Amino acid sequence: MNDYKTMTDEQLVEMYAYGNNPAFDELLNRHKSALHSYILHTVRNRDLTEDIFQDTFLKAITTIKQGRYTNQDRFKAWIMRIAHNLIIDSFRQERNENTISNDEVEVDLLNDMRLCDSTIEDDMVQEQVYSDVKKLVRHLPDNQREVLEMRYYQDLSFKEIADMTGVSINTALGRMRYAIINMRRMAEEHHIELAF
Repeated sequence: MNDYKTMTDEQLVEMYAYGNNPAFDELLNRHKSALHSYILHTVRNRDLTEDIFQDTFLKAITTIKQGRYTNQDRFKAWIMRIAHNLIIDSFRQERNENTISNDEVEVDLLNDMRLCDSTIEDDMVQEQVYSDVKKLVRHLPDNQREVLEMRYYQDLSFKEIADMTGVSINTALGRMRYAIINMRRMAEEHHIELAF
């Protein structure tokens, strides 16, 4: 009897590729919690999380069975990248269907107790700055917006961003740098003040 728990992910993938289904069960058990948490944290919707979670493993199964999985990939980073790409596809689809609005997640700055020492005018300026920043982010190229959102909204390290997007750390850093440069340029062109 095989002791799957002592095997590496790559060994389990190879066994599964040759028809050993319990090997994939072990891979699923090892990574399902981290994968599920990542998806839920990103999409913040339980039903959508379940759909993307299942689609991620279906895609992984198909890729392995078709012999397209390569051993140079680390399984966890690879499966997270699949989930990440499915999340991006889901967001794009929602955006194209006009079913998501940034107005639904506006922060009510005027009623935030942490800002009780500020004036209503200060709060209004701050709200306008946040709104302007969101608009600028929406106009960034997809790859720059993706890195910026992962860094600032999901608090991921550049190493994690690189693993999930399938690029080098230097490329992820470069995309962040260009995102900031582009936002500053757009702000100047449209006379938008980004300080409060």
